[in-house]
Amino acid sequence: MTRLPHLRPDDLDDDQRALYDAITGGPRAGGPVALTDTDGRLAGPFNAMLVAPAAGSALQRLGAAIRYETSLSARTRELSILAVASHWDSAFERHAHEPVALAAGLTEQQLAAVRAGTLPDGLDDTERAALRFVTALLRDGDADDETYAATVATLGERTVVELTTLVGYYATLALQLRVFRVEP
Repeated sequence: MTRLPHLRPDDLDDDQRALYDAITGGPRAGGPVALTDTDGRLAGPFNAMLVAPAAGSALQRLGAAIRYETSLSARTRELSILAVASHWDSAFERHAHEPVALAAGLTEQQLAAVRAGTLPDGLDDTERAALRFVTALLRDGDADDETYAATVATLGERTVVELTTLVGYYATLALQLRVFRVEP
């Protein structure tokens, strides 16, 4: 069930079609989770983007930048995304990103720890620092001076900016998925 119309490709106006094509023709299309159903309708947060194509296009571009144009390793990125999904109890984001995390080399045990809100074993220094920072943002909505300084020392300012943006982007998606009642 969803609160929004589940738009079919034939029902899209020009702006919606351009966004649809950007989503289905971009790098997300090669992922392990289907972007569309058998009727070509977009899954997950992407259908909501079509309803408001100007905002959806900006959000889609931000998401693509966060996923494919940052300094984050695949493991660090997916750990961070899944921490946000866990915090917001976003079943769709877990469904979409756990296979990506496994393909990036994370283990089922590490994913279980993230779902439980704990720091997984077997992370490198970069992954640990990133996950501690993301956890602080999710828990407190901020990072204290000590956490911030330690994260910048390990990851650098650019990566801290990217992580902060990632948390905001995936929190936005989780909120939309919840409000619009989108299931995996």
